[in-house]
Amino acid sequence: MRQAARIFSALSLCGLVIALILLWRVPEPDGAPGQSGMAPPLTGPIERIVIEKAARRMTLIQGGVEVRRYDIALGFAPEGDKEREGDGRTPEGEFRIDRRNDRSAYHLSLGLDYPQPADRARAAAGGYSPGGDIMIHGQPNAVPDAMKLRGDWTAGCIALTNAQMREVWQVADIGTIVEVRP
Repeated sequence: MRQAARIFSALSLCGLVIALILLWRVPEPDGAPGQSGMAPPLTGPIERIVIEKAARRMTLIQGGVEVRRYDIALGFAPEGDKEREGDGRTPEGEFRIDRRNDRSAYHLSLGLDYPQPADRARAAAGGYSPGGDIMIHGQPNAVPDAMKLRGDWTAGCIALTNAQMREVWQVADIGTIVEVRP
């Protein structure tokens, strides 16, 4: 019985170590745009957020100039435009931030005005839900602040590290344009 307990403890410890290795955030090189503390702090609101799904990249535009660039995670099935609830895709097109939630299940969240009228009409004609609650957000609240989940893991949202999300939160107002490209 004692031997089984030791084996179980050893396997549990190995599982924890593997989970930490898989979750641990790999830092960006020194001075990379978007790494808090390395680039000058942002001041004032941004005018546009551009998300390039294929590159897994989000860029903040202020005064017509790129001021930050971040690596992102997307929905678990990111290829193509969002069609329906549960498809794991991140919608493509031009949206606006229409809500802010500092009590989200994820570290801060900025809501996009998806679905839009054309999405609702398409879904109604097909007899299904277009989905909704598409957000730009940080990591799940249960994940320690210094960690980042790997890969595309959201249900269709755009995810950043918590530090990056805090930076975006400070400069992205209601009405900010969010362009999501394939």
